[in-house]
Amino acid sequence: MAEFANIIIDISHEKLDKTFQYRVPKRLQTELDVGMQVEIPFGNGERKTTGYVVELTDTPEYDVEKIKEIYDLVEGSIPIESQLIALAGWMRKNYGGTMNHALKTVLPVKQKTKEKKQRLIQLKLSRNKAEEQLALLEKKNHKARARLLSALLEQNPIPYEAVRGKLNITASVIRAMEELGILGVEEKRTYRSPFGDLKREESRLILNDGQQQIVEQIWQEWEQQQYHTYLIHGVTGSGKTAVYIDLIERVVKSGRQAIVLIPEIALTYQTVVRFYQRFGERVSILNSKMSPGERYDQFERAKSGELDVMIGPRSALFTPFSNLGVIIIDEEHETSYKSETIPRYHARETAVERAKMAGASVVLGSATPSIDSYFKAQQGEYTLLNLEKRIEEKPLPSGEIVDLREELRQGNRSILSERLKELMADRLEKHQQIMLFINRRGMAGFVSCRACGHVLKCPHCDVALSQHNNGKMVCHYCGYEEAVPQICPECGSKYISGFKAGTQKVEEIVKRKFPEARVLRMDFDTTRNKAGYENILSAFANQEADILIGTQMIVKGHDFPNVTLVGVLAADLSLYVSDFHGAERTFQLLTQASGRAGRGKLPGEVIIQTYSPEHYCIELARQQDYVKFYETEIAGRELMNYPPCGHMMVMLVASGDEMTAALSAELLGKKVRKAQDDGKISGLSVLGPADASVAKVKDIYKKVIYFKHADYQELVRIKDVLEQFVNGHREFAKVIIQFDFNPMNGF
Repeated sequence: MAEFANIIIDISHEKLDKTFQYRVPKRLQTELDVGMQVEIPFGNGERKTTGYVVELTDTPEYDVEKIKEIYDLVEGSIPIESQLIALAGWMRKNYGGTMNHALKTVLPVKQKTKEKKQRLIQLKLSRNKAEEQLALLEKKNHKARARLLSALLEQNPIPYEAVRGKLNITASVIRAMEELGILGVEEKRTYRSPFGDLKREESRLILNDGQQQIVEQIWQEWEQQQYHTYLIHGVTGSGKTAVYIDLIERVVKSGRQAIVLIPEIALTYQTVVRFYQRFGERVSILNSKMSPGERYDQFERAKSGELDVMIGPRSALFTPFSNLGVIIIDEEHETSYKSETIPRYHARETAVERAKMAGASVVLGSATPSIDSYFKAQQGEYTLLNLEKRIEEKPLPSGEIVDLREELRQGNRSILSERLKELMADRLEKHQQIMLFINRRGMAGFVSCRACGHVLKCPHCDVALSQHNNGKMVCHYCGYEEAVPQICPECGSKYISGFKAGTQKVEEIVKRKFPEARVLRMDFDTTRNKAGYENILSAFANQEADILIGTQMIVKGHDFPNVTLVGVLAADLSLYVSDFHGAERTFQLLTQASGRAGRGKLPGEVIIQTYSPEHYCIELARQQDYVKFYETEIAGRELMNYPPCGHMMVMLVASGDEMTAALSAELLGKKVRKAQDDGKISGLSVLGPADASVAKVKDIYKKVIYFKHADYQELVRIKDVLEQFVNGHREFAKVIIQFDFNPMNGF
């Protein structure tokens, strides 16, 4: 029961920074909540206006005598803004940051861009009258007027630009004819279409028994207003998109709307076309390459009821739909669903919260669900649904592991193993396509032995040590460090070093080995512009190239029927990152990469090259056995109390002065440890402070402290106490404090 409410008067997005404080009358203290619309006195004249509650507090911001009182709640008002503001309040509480940060995330269009208007020239006369007028104009030799009237008799209306451009008619001619009542000029609001010239096609989906069963189960519960969160675990190529489309169609026919989240990297033309062909102009997309104007248009269309379906990366979750019925999150395991900026929200958890507020269902889908989601499904928090077979029961590709240590012993130092070269030659001869995947995700400079595969790990945290330029290896959880050894402590070999491999280097090697092959490379450099990504994918789809080389952007959801061989060049690079997700990420990437092979009529083969062939995640990825992988991985997480078996919060302490950052982190760590000693907190473990994974960025020094606890809300409470402590002490004025819950990439 808070005494004061911070209220935002106008949600036009430029004014988000400005809130006003009001006193909450006693009669409203029990029912007032964040997001509610209220009536308030505003300005000198005390004129009655409405605003939205964005924060409730007991701390007055200025003289209590001068704080005005809220008049009343606005009756029955649940506009979409209220819901999104309430969601922002939930995000601020659960992920840290200020209310302002949260508001700018959920109301993302920062400025109105100029509305795009189309001017049309319309004929005002009947056909007979117009023909009489035309004869008159021709007789009087008014050529320009006659030309325009003749064009309007053929096509009515005509865009103003076409009249000025193609017909070469001046504005004064148009004005004169308007004054004579022959024609009129009208303005109509148009929206920038993100689809260009795509045509809609009516094509019916025919679902197989497995797909049909899943749709029916979700739909029956939805119709009974039992809104749950579902996790569809479907092998690669099992037809999850068809399930989503069928469900959305039913939801839309019931008068509700749908949001479809797809990782930016997998938001391909192929995927979008399938939705557009089904829903036409009633579907729209968001992506990071859109201009602010295009984004603004799409949100306006959603608000005004012109759209039923919005597709996009995590920001699409905040589409202002007032009657949301379902949120679908494809490839739910993707790390890009976790925000890297404040508030560091996870789209999956935030979607579940938004769905609760809206009375909607959430459908998550993946061939390799995140350990977190599968754990929740096992606990009964989510409903698990399985799609165990590929469409038309096509076989999964066969996998083969190549031990790179053995290759080294045989004298092969190339990044391509002998077995992979042999299979590539075979496929090129048969005119089949090949994808080479370089697993560069999370290259944190781990140190390993190429002779025996041994990786140097932290003795306290079971994560790989990260190599630094000063010749030291450091653990970014607890700060443990040791010198980089000259020889392998396991086998005595001198082949011990960090591991680096780039796409360009691989492209050179492949072209040297197979000069006749047509090679395409897809990485950040070749996809910088808006169309680069699509151009490369469509060229490969049209079989204008034999080999596609790339990082993880090539393994996401693409369907190339002629690809029969996938080579994974360095499986280890994501396995030994300096955080506990290494095995999970590697299993997911290898399974997704394997899933690109054999999607057409021909069977597929996958070669996984690694220095750790005996690691459970690599062997189980070859077998595509997710359940066995989950069981092995969750046992390790339980032992170390890592999420989802426990919860983790990382606090970043940053400053432009190294000593200030170090002392502040030390002080905050001591404060929490003292609370532990005094018995105020139990069941908490504290690691650090230690240097962040990148300890200095743009002259800002960064320290981190990790907190582990079984109860998420206990960590939220610790965050609140630390935030209050920092805000109340001047010595933290030059220090930045940020929090991240259950981090996926760390600071």
